[in-house]
This record gives sequence, structure tokens and C-alpha cells, in this order.
Amino acid sequence: MEGKISAVNPNGLAKRVGLRAGDELLSINGHPVRDVIDVQFYSAEECLTLLMRRDGREFTVKAERRYDEPLGLEFAHPTFDGIRRCNNRCEFCFVAQMPPGLRPSLCIRDDDYRYSFLFGNYITLTNLNEDDWERIGEQHLSPLYVSVHATDLALRRRILRNPAAPDIIAQLRRLADLGIEVHTQIVVLPGLNDGPHLERAIGDLARLYPAVRSLSVVPVGLTKYHRGGCRVHTDAGMRAVLEHVTTWQTRLRERLGVNFAYLSDEWYLRLGEEVPPAEAYDGLDLTENGVGLVRRFLSSGSQVSEFQVRHQNLKPEISKPETITLVTGTLFASVLRRVTAKFANVEIVPVVNHFFGETVTVAGLLTGRDVVEQLRRRKPGGLVVLPRAMFGGPEGQSLDEMWPQEVGEALGREVVVGDDKWQHPGTAMAC
Repeated sequence: MEGKISAVNPNGLAKRVGLRAGDELLSINGHPVRDVIDVQFYSAEECLTLLMRRDGREFTVKAERRYDEPLGLEFAHPTFDGIRRCNNRCEFCFVAQMPPGLRPSLCIRDDDYRYSFLFGNYITLTNLNEDDWERIGEQHLSPLYVSVHATDLALRRRILRNPAAPDIIAQLRRLADLGIEVHTQIVVLPGLNDGPHLERAIGDLARLYPAVRSLSVVPVGLTKYHRGGCRVHTDAGMRAVLEHVTTWQTRLRERLGVNFAYLSDEWYLRLGEEVPPAEAYDGLDLTENGVGLVRRFLSSGSQVSEFQVRHQNLKPEISKPETITLVTGTLFASVLRRVTAKFANVEIVPVVNHFFGETVTVAGLLTGRDVVEQLRRRKPGGLVVLPRAMFGGPEGQSLDEMWPQEVGEALGREVVVGDDKWQHPGTAMAC
């Protein structure tokens, strides 16, 4: 277990005591550090004793923190002892639907409660031991984000393909007793956990409010590489789920004062329905799960004339005669067209996802090759604005390992990456 330092803040304690990039932090005040959570937790004291390693040699640094002085360390990885792997085998898991040959970082089945706390990743709680539970309570790792899928134990085990999966309701009650807030999600699988099973799950989870603060209801997404028995939603099936959850929202708002259960944007966009008003999301930010992204975009007041693009000195004005091509996934294209309709020199290009299959419609899963192939067929010239979510991974490349400038070179056009304020990022497949 070691925390390799990637950068040292020039205004922090670490710089003052002579630490540098490449050093390894082993413990703070005698506590071994397993991740950045431990670093934050144990470095809160005024007087610190840091056990370090440099070039294979261990040494100790003692220092007293000045008022309001940060520790000032950045680390190569947020967890120093690796990442906790998933012990489930869900048929709809995005990793299980990846094509061969992609970089290894995209093929890790992670299910780590620390990533849930740090980054809002949804986890299943199926691989926790007693030490994990003790730590969650001691360090108050709240909120956590939990994939439920079903509250019926037998059905949940079937969905997760894990006969040893614990009772999720008992686990959520235990988190509530520890004072941990939880945001939950259900990925709806047609013919499996919809209908009465969804009815039961919403009711069971709502009874744990406010410890269980929200439930996101997400449609299953399948790539062309899916080899299991799952199927995508029909329009009729999506309509049934939308009406079902909407009915629950009315009942729960009367009882709890909030909607509690929130449908991801895809339900509305696929059915041509208007997304709910901002107040329907009760002040929660669930956009990382695809919930409320369109409403946030529509409520932001963004107009095309305010679009910011990040590209050195290039700042195109919408009044220029050159064409601006906004690339997005097929799901969000109708919304973007509505916003840009009054601008004659702006075109919206929804890119069909051939890489993963046409049922994958979000901008965040577009590849550089699909963009290049489909934009080459259009008239040349003008600026191309790509969705930032295409390049959202830690490497800063698209899923097929293309940089934005490579897309531009392949097209022979000026390419920039759009500002997050207006580009609907889409969401990856939920697990």
C-alpha cells in the first residue's frame, strides 16, 4: 500500500517540508494510508508525522500545519491498494458488452465503495466486509450511490447473477443507522424487474427516506456485443414505465414532500415527451446518472451565441457566415435542434453509433471513427464542435483512442471540444 505523489501544491505544507513528486506517502500519524480518503481523514490534525519513501529509502517528516494550510498533495491514483473488483456477473454490465481490443482501463469491472464516495460511482454493496462497514461509519463516507435493481432478494441475486448477494434492504437500513445518505438506482430490464417488481422496489426504498434520498430509474442499454438474454425497451414498454413512475411521484410528493423516484432523460426523449420542470428534481444533482441533464441545459439560459469553445485563440462568433457543426448523439439531437433553430449557419449532426450499435444513442459513447466516417459525407468547411463527453476518460481520448485534433486532421476541418454548459454529455451504460 503506497500513495505515489504526482504533484505538490506550491502553497501547501508538503512543499514547505520538502516533499516532491515521485515520493510515496506510507502513513500519517502512524495510520497506514490506503487512499486519498485516508489522507484527508488522518491529515486533519494540526501536528503531522508523515512516513515517506523516496528512491527506496523510508524517512519521517514531522510538521505543524499552519492555520488554513492545505496538505498540498496530489496522487497518481485515488486508491493506493488498487480498485475493488465486482463479484457480480450482470448480463447488462457495460464492461461485459465491450468489443475486444480496447485499452485495459475500459475493461475493469469495478465495484469500489471508495469510488462511490469520491466520484458518485454506483456500487452494489455485494463485496463489503466488516472492516469496510466499520470504516464507512468511522469516516462517515456519505453519500454513497447504490445499484439496487430489485428489492426482492431472489430476483436481485438473479439479476446480479450472484447467489451470495446480501439482502439490499438490510444493508440500506444498516447504512441509515450509520447516518449515511444513499442515492439508489434501478436499471429496468424489460420482463424482469419492471411491472410489479418495480412497484415493490419503489415502495420499499421510499420507506427508507430520507436515509435513502433518491431513486433514479434508468432504462437498460445494450450494445451490439451483448450476448445475454436481455432485450431493449419497446416504446410501449417505456410508456408503461414512465406512467408507472409518474403515478408514484404524485403519491410520494404528497407523503414525503419530494418526488423521490426520478426518471432518466432517455424515457422522455425516446417518447417525445417534455422533460419535467427544474423543481421536479427537488434540488438534487443526479445528472451523472442521466437524470435532469436536459432540464439543466434548457434552464441554463444558454443560447448558441453564448456557446464557448476551448481552442487556443479561436473564438468563433455565431454571426460569422461559416458553418458551425455541432456533433451529438442521436438521443439529444432533437433538443439541440430546437435551441439552435433560429441560427441559419448552425447545423446539428446526430452521429449514429456504429461502434457499439445503433441502440446506443448517448453522446458520451460516441467514437472518433464514427464521427469521422459520418462527417466526411457532408460538405466540407466550417467549424466542428465535438461533445466533451466523448473525451471524458482519464486519458482524454475517445473510447477508440482518438484525440480531438486527430478527428480534425482526419476530416480536414477545424475541430474544437464543446463547453460542458451546453453539450449534453449523455451517460454510459449503467450497472
